[in-house]
Amino acid sequence: MIAFSRPLCALLLFLAALTAPASETFAERTLKEIVGRQKAIFERAEAEKEHLDEAWLRGELQALINSYDVLIQKNPEFAAAHAAYGQLLGRVGMDRAAIGILLKANQLDGEIPLVKNEIGRLLAEDGKPAEALPWITAAIRLEPGEPVYHYHLGQLLVEARDELIATGNFTRAKLDEAMLEAFQRAAQLQPANMAYAYRAAEAYYDLETPRWEDALKAWSALEEKAAPGLEQQTMRLHAANVLLKLGRRDHARALLITVTEAPLQKQKQTLLDEPPAAEAK
Repeated sequence: MIAFSRPLCALLLFLAALTAPASETFAERTLKEIVGRQKAIFERAEAEKEHLDEAWLRGELQALINSYDVLIQKNPEFAAAHAAYGQLLGRVGMDRAAIGILLKANQLDGEIPLVKNEIGRLLAEDGKPAEALPWITAAIRLEPGEPVYHYHLGQLLVEARDELIATGNFTRAKLDEAMLEAFQRAAQLQPANMAYAYRAAEAYYDLETPRWEDALKAWSALEEKAAPGLEQQTMRLHAANVLLKLGRRDHARALLITVTEAPLQKQKQTLLDEPPAAEAK
């Protein structure tokens, strides 16, 4: 099963662009209020984590679902409400119901990129990558400036590579090229997002013929942007790993000596214990 990130930001931006405040309908105001509550609930759940009151969360989520049900019953042609409701259902694990609601949203309005991305994400997580791919690429065509859609495309292409090649419609070389471009595009569109930049650097490992020199440049650039301490030393650990793959053992060991953060010591020792390797091509 492919695991995708589930940001709420695209939904909030989509809702903000629905109408100008002066022309906002009652249904649109209601939807924004529901999504605002939804955002606050998930933010509290994330903040409290292991101390979270599960009963409180279940009650709040049920109240959200009830609010969406009422809104859609009163406004059955309101595509944005179906889109937001479908995303919520997918987030809480009600995937089959989510796809049904999202398909209805797409039927009502075929130009909502959020809907297409969510359908693609759910299909991919359900083990149907070939069905998911057209939905995610359609989301990108509609909104090429949204980084999360490119990131989801990269995840799909790398994690479902074998299944996609087995369809006979793709070659490894084409998938590698598209995967690398997708992760790099996500990182370019949101340069402050270290997770996107990190995954774009890792993507060089996922190629049929890894591009170690390019990976080394990427980790070096990321180290300069990273916060001092654990984050910066994590990039250094990656760079040392790549140097070992390139056969530059002395340089790698010199870098590893500077990795002092406790959570990284096991990985550091694993790299120090690696036997000498032939120089990578």
